[in-house]
Amino acid sequence: MTFVATAIALCLLCSVTTLNATAGDWQILVLDQDGKPLEDAVVELVVLDTPQPTPPQLPASVTVKQQGLNFVPFVSAIQVGTAVDFPNMDRTRHHVYSFSPAKVFEIQLYHGQPEQPVRFDQAGIVALGCNIHDYMEAYVFISNSPLLQVTNARGEAQFQSLEAGRYQLRLWHPFQQEDWALIEVEHKGNSQSQYQLTVQHRPKQPTPQRGFGS
Repeated sequence: MTFVATAIALCLLCSVTTLNATAGDWQILVLDQDGKPLEDAVVELVVLDTPQPTPPQLPASVTVKQQGLNFVPFVSAIQVGTAVDFPNMDRTRHHVYSFSPAKVFEIQLYHGQPEQPVRFDQAGIVALGCNIHDYMEAYVFISNSPLLQVTNARGEAQFQSLEAGRYQLRLWHPFQQEDWALIEVEHKGNSQSQYQLTVQHRPKQPTPQRGFGS
């Protein structure tokens, strides 16, 4: 092997080694106070290292449907500036609204697709409701960080190809009983972490009420 070929091979080896040492998947498992998987928990990571690595970007728009006389999904996690569509898939009309300080808006009685999406331009937590069906509820978590996930039915949130370094971790759930203390965590490559959050369990999607407005 020539000197040049040897040098190239060594450079490629160094590149692979560096990549494996600085990036990896991070699976975070969120449990309730009884040690059971907690679905619909928001996991937010904020990069603390300087200079900051370039994180993946979230979609510029997402969808919260009204379907089966409920909001779907129950919890959404988006970055500031994201536009949210609220299509009505039901045969009845809905009147979507929010009085939350992070975004006050309403979409009056409508079928199908509203004329335009709603842009969430301030960090915070927004509770959604319907003026026709009082039991309908959903939540939108808006963050300045693009590193956001909502846990699945197994309580899992997966961050892929995440740069190694220091992060601020925040957990949030609509039914939590106390604020989560922000903690600093170290990510060193492919790893798994587990956290608990105290919640007051109740049905997240009540059985649709039949009669007026159904």
